[in-house]
Amino acid sequence: MITIRNLDFWYSKRESLFAGLNLDMQPGHIYGLLGKNGAGKTTLLKIMCGLSFPKRGEVFLDHWIPRQRHPGFLQDIFLLPEEIYLPLINAESLVRLYAPFYPQFSREQFTRAMEYLEVNTVGKLNKLSYGQKKKIMIAFALACNTRYLFLDEPTNGLDIPSKAAFRSLLAAAFSEDRTIILSTHQVRDLQSLIDHVLILSGRRIMIHQSLDFIGSRLKFQRSVTRPEMPGVLYSWNTEMGHACILPNFDNEPGPVDIETLFNGALEVPEKITHFLHSEIPVL
Repeated sequence: MITIRNLDFWYSKRESLFAGLNLDMQPGHIYGLLGKNGAGKTTLLKIMCGLSFPKRGEVFLDHWIPRQRHPGFLQDIFLLPEEIYLPLINAESLVRLYAPFYPQFSREQFTRAMEYLEVNTVGKLNKLSYGQKKKIMIAFALACNTRYLFLDEPTNGLDIPSKAAFRSLLAAAFSEDRTIILSTHQVRDLQSLIDHVLILSGRRIMIHQSLDFIGSRLKFQRSVTRPEMPGVLYSWNTEMGHACILPNFDNEPGPVDIETLFNGALEVPEKITHFLHSEIPVL
């Protein structure tokens, strides 16, 4: 379980990134961490991994304090950053040098993922394209089988077939005792994997809800023309027509358009959060 209490963090004292941020995250979920550029998504992941330290507040992953960087903690957490650096070695040397740090590492799983992602393993890794480097590190991250897996923009650099392969591999690697966080702007790539949404805005967590709960409170619709129906909370023009959000007075969970939810939460936060944080009468 991830527990964050009263987290304050800043790079400059004149502008705080987080102020009194509180967050609880349970295992057995794939969280989608969303926010505008500069909202602090990558920083929050680094704080949970012990790569950045809170200015004030407490952070726990189970009983571990990330900033202490205990070996027992580090062997059970993996952060795949957006920017990939690979040294002047081949894939076999990568496994030989770094796999021993992760007791649950599976060479068979790594090999299978590399084949599934169609990675070229011949030659030095630093000579490969960005997309090939990303696929190698995805395969390695999944094969480590850590209880905490944080992926920052995992689909950046992947072509369409590789994105589909990544989704299949991640779904197969998921288990009830793992906590997976996907920080992304590419919501459409990952919509089918996410079961819980976190939206960072204004130095705090604006939305922290399961898709089932959101779908029971809000209804997402698309139409060719701009919706004129009463009660529309938010609408925007997409390349496939107009997408809108309405209250769900049926209280029956429906599908959630995460991209529309994110845009609505930023454009009309009071309207969206009102229906997520208050009781809705059944008509």
